[in-house]
Amino acid sequence: MIYLVLALALLLAGLVTWSQVKAREIEAMYPPIGEMIDVGGYSLHALHVPRPGTADLPPLVFIHGASGNLRDQLVPFGRELEGRAEMLFIDRPGHGWSERGGSKNNTPDGQAEAIARAMRAKGISRAIIIGHSFGGAIAASLALGHPEMTAGLVFLAPATHPWPGGIAWYYGLTSTPLIGPLFAHTLALPAGLTRIDSGSACVFAPNPTPGDYVTQTGPALVLRPAAFRNNAVDVHNLKPYATRVAPRYSEITAPTVIITGDSDSIVLAHIHSEGLARDIQGAELLWIRNLGHKPDHVTPGLAVKAIEKVAGFPVDLKAAAVAAEAALAGDDAACPGEAPSAG
Repeated sequence: MIYLVLALALLLAGLVTWSQVKAREIEAMYPPIGEMIDVGGYSLHALHVPRPGTADLPPLVFIHGASGNLRDQLVPFGRELEGRAEMLFIDRPGHGWSERGGSKNNTPDGQAEAIARAMRAKGISRAIIIGHSFGGAIAASLALGHPEMTAGLVFLAPATHPWPGGIAWYYGLTSTPLIGPLFAHTLALPAGLTRIDSGSACVFAPNPTPGDYVTQTGPALVLRPAAFRNNAVDVHNLKPYATRVAPRYSEITAPTVIITGDSDSIVLAHIHSEGLARDIQGAELLWIRNLGHKPDHVTPGLAVKAIEKVAGFPVDLKAAAVAAEAALAGDDAACPGEAPSAG
């Protein structure tokens, strides 16, 4: 028996060491690309694009979803909106290179407050907030907590409302007090690395994953032990938070556009997106046929049109949606396995 215990201890120690070494390799591949912004005792990593002289849009703030980092929004929108606006791409608390900042950031309202502080630190008093997936819950929370800072809202495949059922088993396991950290420091990283490509394919399906998506956006950053646990806590807490806060969405008055796909296998669009359209007066919902969970990468042009619309431009979003659907008509990429809950 003692030899079995010793062997198990050696195995766990080896996994911890391997995970630490591999995490450092991942960090070397995806170093910080922005600046650290003090938001009150801890720092958020953000990439700030100052307002260019050619700007025709108000400031824009981008909030990534679960399992992501600021690169996920920077890659499509940095180039789509170059020269048009001041932009702030943020690693959410505990993700990418941002510090967690304590238990207050275990729910979307705490993270929204941190992002509001980062905005103020960069001199952004009012902006259009763009939130993808889990970032949608934070965008809505920011609009509730700081309506004076919210010039408009663009939700991309949002996760904002309570839903039937639960979450993937590994989120629940990793969010537990004792077993969770042990799992995050031993098995999560080696197991996760085997699923980077297949997991991305499931998030994009039925649309094909861009060939450079994994190398350009660095999803492996979430597999580092601390980030993996932070991500799990976020997802574990989302449903009870949304249950409590969703009834307040009717208080939101900012111009709002929601883009969602009828083939999204990650979030239930008829609950989240239709819920927002129902709850926020005047919100415009765009249902896109054959679109999965990544309108930010698959239909970035349509997202830009939505940004223009909430900024007050005379945009025909229905025509833009029809054009986006036509471009996706032939997409039929398959999910090679169980789809993760991206949030």
